[in-house]
Amino acid sequence: MTAKVEFHFDFGSPNTYYSHRVIPEIEQRTGVSFEYFPILLGGVFKAINNKSPMEALAGIRNKAEYNALETKRFIEKHSLEKFRFNPHFPVNTLHIMRGAIYAIEKGIGAQYIEAMYRSMWEQEMDMADPDVIHGALTDAGLAADEIIAGSTDPAIKQKLIENTEASVARGTFGSPTFFVGDEIFFGKDKLRDVEDEIVAQLARS
Repeated sequence: MTAKVEFHFDFGSPNTYYSHRVIPEIEQRTGVSFEYFPILLGGVFKAINNKSPMEALAGIRNKAEYNALETKRFIEKHSLEKFRFNPHFPVNTLHIMRGAIYAIEKGIGAQYIEAMYRSMWEQEMDMADPDVIHGALTDAGLAADEIIAGSTDPAIKQKLIENTEASVARGTFGSPTFFVGDEIFFGKDKLRDVEDEIVAQLARS
């Protein structure tokens, strides 16, 4: 037996990029693979009447500054020197999140997800632009035409909706959200707790 670990993510959140870069370290230490679970963050916010951190922190003295400091510390701690804040932020990720659903179902999820995160948060691309998406997929050696066409399938669109609704039903209010079994954790700063829970559940299994 092993622990079941899920990473509920949307490419549009830089905090999910940071998590994506740190997850392999946890996988190596624990021997447990994370299951990537695509959701649409805008759909989550709409369902629970939440706001993005940019909106939520606006006008609050010192809080946004501390958030930036905490992020700087995280980047330095994990040597994420390739990170670049996307100049097109916030980016409408609907198309590439549908693409994630399609890619995972076709067994190319890892390659697709890496390509999208690299394009969004290292290469500063406008990942809402269909032509840019096509180019990023092609550069990654992926079948761009197939993936883009597949992401328009009604079943794929519905799956993203269902994923988002299921995530909210389990307690998600933002991303990154992690589930270790039934235990929920939110935020990149909870990755240590995620790892501790994985270890604990492995010890009990």
